Amino acid sequence: MILTVTMNPSVDIGYQLEQFHLDDVNRVADVSKTAGGKGLNVTRVAHDLSLEVMATGILGGTIGGYITRQLTEQGIRHRFYQIEQESRNCIAILHEGKQTEILESGPTISPQEAEGFLAHFKKLLDEEPVKVLTISGSLPKGLTPAIYKQMIQIANQKEIPVVLDTSGPTLEAVLADPTLRIAALKPNRDELSALEKQELSHNPLEWKEILESKRYQQIEWLIISMGGAGAFAKHGTDYYRVQIPAITVVNPVGSGDATVAGIAKGLAQQLSPEELLKTAMTTGMLNTMEQATGSVNPVLFDEYFEKVSVTIVKEGV
Repeated sequence: MILTVTMNPSVDIGYQLEQFHLDDVNRVADVSKTAGGKGLNVTRVAHDLSLEVMATGILGGTIGGYITRQLTEQGIRHRFYQIEQESRNCIAILHEGKQTEILESGPTISPQEAEGFLAHFKKLLDEEPVKVLTISGSLPKGLTPAIYKQMIQIANQKEIPVVLDTSGPTLEAVLADPTLRIAALKPNRDELSALEKQELSHNPLEWKEILESKRYQQIEWLIISMGGAGAFAKHGTDYYRVQIPAITVVNPVGSGDATVAGIAKGLAQQLSPEELLKTAMTTGMLNTMEQATGSVNPVLFDEYFEKVSVTIVKEGV
């Protein structure tokens, strides 16, 4: 089973307007409300692929109740740690080819609630047959990167592979601890540039020295997504270029989360390096072809899987 962690979930509300009028009334008929957060996008894609998956994290209030009801209706298992504070709404107003976002920060988690969640998390790993753990997104107020580090430590003790998808100071803090083992990390080029505090070139072959630095030694898979250019990956001492076909992009939001779901599938099923990379790129592509965020059409999986090419980059090339 794949266990996904979303520490600051939301109800993602989409308002579709022909025109957005400031300082005036805007009436909207086209509204979507989705259980949101990067980890829940991972969850839905894994579910679309008929993988055994469960969602966890921290939820509260009527908004939290809406999220769990929607997941239940979709047939997705979940075991969240419940708090009294309200979870958050995140609003996207789609208008005139633009997207205006209004994002709530969400609840502030107390030290007692943090301890309660960790106890809940340990119990989950004791009781459920978890093969892969995914940890996605940012942290709510009140929590520090220490909680991600503690989750990874617990998973390491149980020899459960961890796929991490976060960024900024949280990622820096996790990578600063050389005792943590991470099965896969999936930054994009911009996130890697921010982490390294330098602008990376557009030639991934020039990234080798960076990826071989001490910071990344505890990571089994480094998969750097490059949008339409595919990906560049490091696995052990091997490097891979992954190329994808041209596709019609409908909605690119959540494609990184779909890629994480593909990586988790590859690890859970112990796929070969080539198969894992093709699976990860296929799920990412399929998400961009759907209007709904965190959604893939499994009927198209085999067709696009065959269109992904993986080339091992030899030393010195």
